[in-house]
Amino acid sequence: MCGSACWRFTTSATRLCAVRTTIIDDPDGSRIVFAEVRSDQLASEQRRYHWRMTATARKRFSMIREFHFADWLTLGNAVCGTGALFSSMTYLQSGYVERIYVACSLILAGLIFDIFDGRIARWRQKSSAMGRELDSLADVISFGVAPALLAYACGMQGLYDRLILVFFVACGVSRLARYNVTTEALSEGTGKVKYFEGTPIPTSIVLVGLLTLAASEDAIGSNLWFGAVSIMGYTLHPLALLFLLSGTLMISRIRIPKL
Repeated sequence: MCGSACWRFTTSATRLCAVRTTIIDDPDGSRIVFAEVRSDQLASEQRRYHWRMTATARKRFSMIREFHFADWLTLGNAVCGTGALFSSMTYLQSGYVERIYVACSLILAGLIFDIFDGRIARWRQKSSAMGRELDSLADVISFGVAPALLAYACGMQGLYDRLILVFFVACGVSRLARYNVTTEALSEGTGKVKYFEGTPIPTSIVLVGLLTLAASEDAIGSNLWFGAVSIMGYTLHPLALLFLLSGTLMISRIRIPKL
């Protein structure tokens, strides 16, 4: 009795199989054929891995490619805000008042980007949920965190000052979150918001302009306008109360017509 065996690989839509065929010749001239089918799990896993890698390669940088022109302007807003943060921190280290001017200028540039990204999105009719969220995150940096750190760099460094600045940023974040979840209701089905609830966070540019004026008159640091008061052993600069007012107005229910 003699025989031979060979492996033959076949594929299907769902699995890769290996078929082993064994042929045995009997002395009486008859032939017996055995077929063994085995699923090659390892090969199947390799195919799935290859498919995942191919799909990943196809989607590489897909988020960046899907950005609209308005989204790039929004990113410019975020970049300006981040630059303002670094410039304020550089002033704390070096003491060069020019860094305050640079920080204020970058926040102003962020406002310009913020104005044009919305206008261009409406003009080109290219808006998306991701663009809206991106805009909110950029606004938090440029008109929330950056002005707060700028105020700290200009001398509002007492305990009460810091609590007020934290409150200001928290109000800005809350204001933007409320706007995002109520946009559809405020638009009344028209797709366009007619008014804001609470002052928009970019109105903090008024405070930035005030700090720019203070820096130009050397009224920062120990020379900060209105001086400082001590309450229970902790310092409060009355100028910081403007940030308290701004934050409170942002989370208020007053209606501001949208231009």
